[in-house]
Amino acid sequence: MRAPFQILVIPFRRMAAGPEFAILKRSDTDYWQFVAGGGEDDETPEQAAQRETKEETSLVSTLTSLDSFSTVPRSYFAAADSWSPDILVIPQHCFAIDAGGRDIELSREHTEFRWVQFEEASRLLKWDSNRNALWELNERLKVSKTV
Repeated sequence: MRAPFQILVIPFRRMAAGPEFAILKRSDTDYWQFVAGGGEDDETPEQAAQRETKEETSLVSTLTSLDSFSTVPRSYFAAADSWSPDILVIPQHCFAIDAGGRDIELSREHTEFRWVQFEEASRLLKWDSNRNALWELNERLKVSKTV
């Protein structure tokens, strides 16, 4: 059963010209976003993030939790009918994953991906929550080698 929370994962890699971020184009709505999905059954947000990242990109690695946090209206989810009527918004937990030199293999959920720098990702992303988490990760990468 779909758990009442959402995850967002930003794949990134360090390049000589600066960090690049993998943005994914959804097959059903034709917009750009990062890895996103929901928890299943008793998964924790981190477990859901690991599973969704592997399913959508084939990447498997340690996740870094981001401080960015948002909520999504329950009306966006078909599974909302199975949740308590008191749940009006669900939390979105944000993570990053260092892809290094690994290849991305997309699931059918996405038609393409691009490695882009911060400015282009910010311009192409559909959701403000994605842009906010991207900004945080970009700032962290400026000051840390171990994100």
